[in-house]
Amino acid sequence: MLIDFFYTLRSAKLPVSVKEFLTLMEALKEGVVGPNVPETQGDAEVTGYRIDDFYFLSRTTLVKDEKHYDKFDRAFGAYFKGVEMIADFTKEIPLDWLRKNLELNLSPEELAKIEKMGWDELMETLKKRFEEQKERHEGGSKWIGTGGTSPFGAYGQNPQGVRIGQDKSRNRSAVKVWDQRAYKDYDDTQELGTRNIKVALRRLRKFAREGNVEELDLDNTIHSTAANAGYLDIKMRPERHNNVKVLLLMDVGGTMDDHIARVEEMFSAAKSEFKHLEFYYFHNCVYDYMWKNNKRRFAEKFLTWDIIRKYNKDYKLIFIGDATMSPYEILQPGGSVEYNNEEAGVEWLQRLTSAFPKFAWINPEPQGVWQYRQSISVMQQLMNQRMFPLTLKGLEDTMRLLTK
Repeated sequence: MLIDFFYTLRSAKLPVSVKEFLTLMEALKEGVVGPNVPETQGDAEVTGYRIDDFYFLSRTTLVKDEKHYDKFDRAFGAYFKGVEMIADFTKEIPLDWLRKNLELNLSPEELAKIEKMGWDELMETLKKRFEEQKERHEGGSKWIGTGGTSPFGAYGQNPQGVRIGQDKSRNRSAVKVWDQRAYKDYDDTQELGTRNIKVALRRLRKFAREGNVEELDLDNTIHSTAANAGYLDIKMRPERHNNVKVLLLMDVGGTMDDHIARVEEMFSAAKSEFKHLEFYYFHNCVYDYMWKNNKRRFAEKFLTWDIIRKYNKDYKLIFIGDATMSPYEILQPGGSVEYNNEEAGVEWLQRLTSAFPKFAWINPEPQGVWQYRQSISVMQQLMNQRMFPLTLKGLEDTMRLLTK
């Protein structure tokens, strides 16, 4: 079975070598991962091990570059017949149900005829489908399947639904995504293609003299020496430092993948311009926790309440994100695509903007499409219209607002 797993990874364009595969086999033989419950039986070499333990072991031994994590996750999920459940459903979805045989594309007129479900009805209906469905479906409007107008499955079209088993977003209409994905940190060492972003950010800088006296105060030294009958009287003063404090919260993953290059430039410029810069990541909308390292985002969480308490209100709060998501992710408890959040995102956004009165949202999406995205309209209202495009003029307008 693991030979086929090896070839699946190679088919997914992962640079996995035979030597690395043999290392994995040796690790299994030596018992690096612990056994599963004794009653587990089957014909697979992986049987007898917890799938989570095997996942981390195989990723450690077979993947040598973090840029391949996402590709590995998809290949692993596809090979082991199903994806990890995010909500409280325990039944696995057979991979055959999600195989891509056809991809449905409807006209706007045809799509308008499909009736939307509300959040509660969508979740309750999905639970029923898990209980009732026994086989693969394709091209339908009800069951979990592919290529149809059902709100559950992959490669079809529906105004809003739950995306299951699809490798990437197509129409951006899913209100929940079943697959657990790996994100990559923005590179803060990215070399800028232009200095203009740095110049725009400099509008926010505010210099003050503080700290140890390390710099010669020439004017004061001359004045003091003259007043002292010509006897040299050297005067020192603290160096001038940019004392602006910035709290940067960045959306990562999903639709933000389209904007990685520009956000990295922005991040790199911010780190070089602001001495007091703190940053955290979130996905789509801020909830009860954020993180600093995407590889450890489930292990190293920073509670949003702790972030609010840690930093003083003199920090300038800047969100960077495309605000492109289902409105449920902002307004509905449990609306997150990744887990069942107890409080709606709107609650946390209001707490953050109340704690840090100087705030703004920078959106890398072209401003011309904002009016067509319901979630962007909702976010603009929550930000009191303090949303600006990730352009030079947008950055200048953001810095001008934050300095008032």
